[in-house]
Amino acid sequence: MHPHLSRRQMLRRCSLGFGSLALAGLASDPVFGALGQPPIPQPHFKPRAKRVIFAYMSGGVSHVDSFDPKPELTRRHGQPMPVPVKPTMFNNNGNIMASPWEFQSRGKSGLPVSELFPHLAQCADDLAVIRSMTSKVNEHAQGNYLFHTGFPFMGHPSAGAWISYGLGTENQNLPGFVVLQSGAAALPHGGVGVFSNGYLPGHHQASILKADQKAALPNIQPGAPDSIQRASLEFIRSIDSGFAQNAHAPQVEAAIQNYETAYRMQGAVPELVSIEEESAATRTLYGLDSQDPLTAAYGRQCLVARRLLERGVRFVELSCISAQIGAGGAGNPWDQHGKIKEGHGAMARQVDQPLAALIQDLKQRGLLEDTLILWAGEFGRTPFSQGSDGRDHNPYGFSIWMAGGGVKGGTAYGATDELGYHAVENPCSIYDLYATVLHLLGIDHEKLTYRFGGRDFRLTDVHGSVLRPILA
Repeated sequence: MHPHLSRRQMLRRCSLGFGSLALAGLASDPVFGALGQPPIPQPHFKPRAKRVIFAYMSGGVSHVDSFDPKPELTRRHGQPMPVPVKPTMFNNNGNIMASPWEFQSRGKSGLPVSELFPHLAQCADDLAVIRSMTSKVNEHAQGNYLFHTGFPFMGHPSAGAWISYGLGTENQNLPGFVVLQSGAAALPHGGVGVFSNGYLPGHHQASILKADQKAALPNIQPGAPDSIQRASLEFIRSIDSGFAQNAHAPQVEAAIQNYETAYRMQGAVPELVSIEEESAATRTLYGLDSQDPLTAAYGRQCLVARRLLERGVRFVELSCISAQIGAGGAGNPWDQHGKIKEGHGAMARQVDQPLAALIQDLKQRGLLEDTLILWAGEFGRTPFSQGSDGRDHNPYGFSIWMAGGGVKGGTAYGATDELGYHAVENPCSIYDLYATVLHLLGIDHEKLTYRFGGRDFRLTDVHGSVLRPILA
C-alpha cells in the first residue's frame, strides 16, 4: 500500500498530466490554432443601451439656427452686442445677427426645432437636446480631439475605442469601432488620431469603411486562397505569440488579434456594404434616390450604420461631406464663417433626411430603445456675425442632442443666455456628456480605467457627472 501523497507531491507528479488535459480540450475546438478571442467584458450594471451611433457634425453647427431659439436676436438684429465679446477665431466681429430660419414647436412635446431640419423636426419627441454644452477650446483640431477623447490633443483613446474596450464586440468578424465615410468625406481636422486607440490595445482603434464603395476597405479582397492565408496566419501567430509571452508585450497580442479580425472581415465587409437586399421603400426613406448626391451619400452611411448595429458592432461614427459652400473645408464642412444661410442649408440637406430615417428605421425594428444616437459638433457659433453673413466659433454655450438608448425624448436640458452666447443654466462639459453615455451603456465612468504611464486614465479624466434629468 502506497503512503499518502502530500498535496505538493501530488501536484508535482501530475503537473504534466494537467497540461495534457488542457491540450486535449484545446485540440477539440475546431478553431484551435487561431487566436482565441477574449471574453466580452460585462457592464457594471444593467444597461439601457447596447450600442452607439455618433453623428459628428465637424466644423460646428450654429445652435441659434437649429435647436436653441433666441427671439432676442431678431429683436436686436443689427445692434452691437450688449455684453463684452471674447476673442474669436478671426476677430472680425460684427453686430447681432438674427437667424435666417424660423423655429416652430414640434411634436407632442412642443420641442422647438428650426426649419433648417424639417425631417428631424418630425422626430422631436425622440430628441433630448442639451442646450448648455460647453468646450474648453475654440479651434477645430483641438475641439475634435476634446470631443472624441476628452483631451484637446492627440495620444488618448477615442470614445469609440473606450466603449469597445469596455464592452467588447458581439461580432468577431467585425471590429467594435467603425467610422463610416462616403463620397468625398474627409477626416476631421486632427486627422486619423481623432479615432485612435491611444494607449488601449490596438484592436480597439477605429476601422474606417467607405460605405459607398464595393471595396469598402483597402485590400479587402483576398489576395490568396483561403488555405494559404490561414497557413500564413498560423505561422505568424506562432512566432508572434511566443515573442509576446516572453516579452510580456500586450501590443503584440493586439496585433495578432488585428490580423485575425482583418482575415475574417474579408467575408463580412463586402456583404455588409452590399445593400441590394434592402427594399426600395427603405432606400427611399434614407434618401438614396435623392437628387442631392450629398443626401444620397450620407443616407448610405446611415443605412450601413444600421446594418453594422444589427451585426453587433458597438460604436459607429458617421462622417459629413463638404458641400463646398461658404468657408467650410473638407475636414470641417459645417464651418461657415461666411454665407451661413447657403452653407448651413446645404449641410442640413445632407444629413436631415438620412438621420431622421435612421431614427424611424431603428424604432420600427425595435432597435432604437437600446441604441443611443449622439449628434454633436465641436462647438457652436456666435450670435453676432462674422463679416456680414457668417458666424465665428462659440465654445461657451451650444446645443447637441441624443436619441434612443434610455434618454427622455422631447426634452431640452440647460440653457444659454437670451442671446445664445454663454451657457447659464446647467452648463455641461464633455466629461458630463460621456459620463452619461457610459452610464446608459451600463458602465460606471469612474471604473472604466486603463493604467498607462504610472496612472489610471479614463474617458472622463477626473471629472464628469451623469445628466440624470435627461434619462428616461
